[in-house]
Amino acid sequence: MKNIAVLASGRGSNLEAIIKNIENGTCHANLACVISDNKDARALQIARDHGVKAIWLDPGPKKTWLAFKGRILNIHPALLPSFPGLDVQRKAIEYGVKFSGCTVHFVTEDVDAGAIITQAAVPVLDDDTPDTLAARILKEEHRIYTEAINIILSGKYRIEGRRVIKTG
Repeated sequence: MKNIAVLASGRGSNLEAIIKNIENGTCHANLACVISDNKDARALQIARDHGVKAIWLDPGPKKTWLAFKGRILNIHPALLPSFPGLDVQRKAIEYGVKFSGCTVHFVTEDVDAGAIITQAAVPVLDDDTPDTLAARILKEEHRIYTEAINIILSGKYRIEGRRVIKTG
């Protein structure tokens, strides 16, 4: 199995899902470490609780992640390219879209602009609030992050522009 590291800055719910899926055999990776730019991130404690090395890195102005171009994934709680950035559930509801969702993509220098690996759609209900929509999207995030990790670790894909095409 290939080693992966998770970069996390917040509550760690996607990290928990990845760990659960590694433990149950649906994510075909070994979690080597969790790195955060937030020394108070719950994700660091989750890592420690599971015996995974937890590292805090000062977030300074360095962009050392460019050394890992094409090897860092991110999940965004919207169907990119719609609604990049922050506060996306509120934006989706205000815009009146009927579907939102989540996207796993490669990290690039531009915010939420990397090649799309996988997505999941979630209906936007008439009585949704940003919190209720976010909760439904989060369930899909937990599912598709593992799917994306498995695709990339398999090596059975190619990138054409912003598209990731599975080859096996």
